[in-house]
Amino acid sequence: MQKRPLTIGLVAGETSGDILGAGLIRALKAHHPDTRFVGVAGPLMQAEGCEAWYEMEELAVMGVVEVVERLPRLLKIRRDLTRRFSELQPDVFVGIDAPDFNITLEGRLKQRGLRTIHYVSPSVWAWRQKRVFKIGKATDLVLAFLPFEKAFYDKFNVPCRFIGHTLADAMPLQPDKQQARQRLGIAAGARCLALLPGSRNAEVEMLSADFLRTALLLRETYPDLEIVVPLVNARRREQFERIKAEVAPALPMHLLDGQSRDAMIASDAALLASGTAALECMLAKCPMVVGYRMKPFTFWLAERLIKTPYVSLPNLLAGREIVTELLQHDCVPEKLAAALLPLLAGGGQSEALKQTFLELHQHIRCDADEQAAQAVLELAHP
Repeated sequence: MQKRPLTIGLVAGETSGDILGAGLIRALKAHHPDTRFVGVAGPLMQAEGCEAWYEMEELAVMGVVEVVERLPRLLKIRRDLTRRFSELQPDVFVGIDAPDFNITLEGRLKQRGLRTIHYVSPSVWAWRQKRVFKIGKATDLVLAFLPFEKAFYDKFNVPCRFIGHTLADAMPLQPDKQQARQRLGIAAGARCLALLPGSRNAEVEMLSADFLRTALLLRETYPDLEIVVPLVNARRREQFERIKAEVAPALPMHLLDGQSRDAMIASDAALLASGTAALECMLAKCPMVVGYRMKPFTFWLAERLIKTPYVSLPNLLAGREIVTELLQHDCVPEKLAAALLPLLAGGGQSEALKQTFLELHQHIRCDADEQAAQAVLELAHP
């Protein structure tokens, strides 16, 4: 009988997970070119050869209210995936991020004898710390991006491997600002601001208007300010254009399809939603302000549960506030603009920030795709 190829089950829940999944697939294919990948995948993972039983967009839901509305569909998908992976018996199952969905799925698959990895630690160190016990039961290994995450799991004897961050590997320590500007058609000497209102529908809906109003305020000080807005897909672009038509129809800006990395590297400062974008912006050495808002009930809940003083990864990595965070009631155009003005001016504050960003970048640059692939292979062939 012909031996079947190495088979890896994968479930990614949003854009950042798709990037990680694609990198993991590439690294594994370098060792075993005929590996079969199957599960829930975004466009990048599919381009690397992952068979998609479901599209990733199905799982990309945020906020308490939004999840409740979609719950029946999400539960149906999880039941179906449990059945199909149990039948397929992949050598390893890797749940990429999407912890609320994946950790339960990993637990069910582990009970059925599958080896499971959870890739990207949920923020157990920040809130709902008791989840660490559920994660320990559900997974054979957690792959963590950040050194303080591994330290947390070690305290509870949950197997965890610090692998560094894929984005830190992908981005140069000293990005080429002028080259990025050339690609985007921004003049070498222009002052430039990047607006990144998020990758999810709810984020773009809640943040775009105030981000646009902030840009209008900044143009009062810098009338020639160039504004670049990278949008993750056609749906988000359409959504943003609709909001812009209502809020700032005459404001000139460059709307970009993707290209968020170029936008950050090219810009003197960025205003962005929290999440992976803040880390990418740090690695781009672009000074930033984080603005974020949720539905009132979701925020009320988060405030009571969160155990860390910061929400953005640069601050969590540094262990202090290096990046201004303006959340919920503070996420208003006047405060956002006031925090961005000194960054757009350049000078000491910006330079000190860039130096700190560089040091943090070096700390988490560890060839994460290859480390993740090694972890998968060690579990597949114990």
